[in-house]
Amino acid sequence: MKKIAAITMARNDAFFLKKWVSYYGKELGRENLYIYLDGLDQENPPESEGVNITKVEKIKGQVVSAEKARLKFLSDRAAELLTDYDLIIGCDADEFLIVDPKLEISLRAYLSSLNIKSSASALGLDVGQNLNEEKPIIEDENFLSQRRYAFVSTRYTKPVIVAQPLTWGAGFHRIKGHNFHIAKHLYLIHLGCFDDNMLMARFSDKDRMAAGWGKHIKKRRRTIIEVTERKSIDLDKISNKLRLFQTFCRKPYAWNKPSMAWWKVVVKLPERFKNIF
Repeated sequence: MKKIAAITMARNDAFFLKKWVSYYGKELGRENLYIYLDGLDQENPPESEGVNITKVEKIKGQVVSAEKARLKFLSDRAAELLTDYDLIIGCDADEFLIVDPKLEISLRAYLSSLNIKSSASALGLDVGQNLNEEKPIIEDENFLSQRRYAFVSTRYTKPVIVAQPLTWGAGFHRIKGHNFHIAKHLYLIHLGCFDDNMLMARFSDKDRMAAGWGKHIKKRRRTIIEVTERKSIDLDKISNKLRLFQTFCRKPYAWNKPSMAWWKVVVKLPERFKNIF
């Protein structure tokens, strides 16, 4: 079995960090989790005992420059950790790398079975709140038992797993100078748009607004609109086609990032997903 670590960097994100620690701690062991808090003023996330937590000086700058600096920092930390680990998972606090439950295998066991030479990606699912069917999220209940729909977004089909020192682009969306490879039974679940009230509350975060995140947060709300208004397709019926399409569809100016071109798809998550986290 391979030794695998997960790393993230966050600021003012205790809600998602709690779930991140719970999920990846169960899958990989808390001693293999590394959280870098963006700012010496940050408090340790709740229920994070046994996790490696480091507070660093707040990364300054607007969205683009700060994000590049953040990912350079995390790429360097991943490179350091690869002296002790076989694989590193790098993702944001609201992102969860899962194996399809039908395999009945742990994340660590599944990743250990893959021959990852440089990096690996999962199929990205941007979970949203269907305003016609779903209520505000309840923190103490399984999230995927409360959310059944996701917008298929190439923003989250990203190379979050690395097997050698590499440099992630902003948001982990690509690896500089390298292609991406989508693993068959792997999904990256993004929860940043899974609750309308929570998303809108981010507009009151002075740090995010000062860094220029207002436009970005408004753009994210499109996921909620898509899952509310667009007819869904069962994920099992289309997942193979989506992986194939994203593997071969590229924008000429971004050859190492997947594209959905004109195709917009909302999927309904299988019932078996609801107890994952």
